[in-house]
Amino acid sequence: MTLDQVKTVVKVLDKKVPSIISVFAGRIADTGRDPIPIMKDCLNEMKINSNSELLWASSRELLNIIQADNLGCHIITVSKDIINKLELINLNLEEYSLDTVKTFYKDASQANFKI
Repeated sequence: MTLDQVKTVVKVLDKKVPSIISVFAGRIADTGRDPIPIMKDCLNEMKINSNSELLWASSRELLNIIQADNLGCHIITVSKDIINKLELINLNLEEYSLDTVKTFYKDASQANFKI
């Protein structure tokens, strides 16, 4: 989860052998830190080994897929619940807002909640 760990690993990798360096970006974010600067630094360190790939592990939200892709991460691990949200990319926010309110209303009605 740290740049120092990645530096240590990169130094000992055989440049002739393909490798994957997994950084738990989602767990970094769980600590209140932005993982993007760390992941950028990892990618920069890994440039000395063209056979190494950076894996963005522990995605927590759909935005993480976009962030990881924009950074140039080679692999992104994503849970099924986040994959199911891919259809939301670029969804019209007005329509999404209305659908959200309708869902809240339906849930409240089914719970016999009265406003």
